Amino acid sequence: MDIVQIILFGLVAAVLYIVLKDLNAPFAFFIIVVTGVVIFLIIMKQIGIIIQLIQSLGQKAAIDGIYLETILKVIGIAYIAELGANITKDAGLGAVASKIELAGKIFILLLAIPILTAVVEAILNFIPESL
Repeated sequence: MDIVQIILFGLVAAVLYIVLKDLNAPFAFFIIVVTGVVIFLIIMKQIGIIIQLIQSLGQKAAIDGIYLETILKVIGIAYIAELGANITKDAGLGAVASKIELAGKIFILLLAIPILTAVVEAILNFIPESL
């Protein structure tokens, strides 16, 4: 399924939502949630291709696997948190959406700490101790 088909699928879901939101609000919201999940599942193949490309580039550049794994986890957390936040915003729960976004940022920061530590240690190794 290419991008045009995904966009058309999203537009059909949006029209159905608009028509049904006054008649049957829970079902209309269900349509939005299912649409988000279906689109996410459709793009999983492309996500897999991107992950393989990043891993291949990392191997060619002789980058430690832990760094690539961390980068991929950060990307995954960012996208999943955004999806969850957008779904809750669609439900009219902006406060919950902001908490999901905050949680995503905290988890990303937790994953980044080992990389930041390695960078600081590398910088400190370049500084002469006689200063």
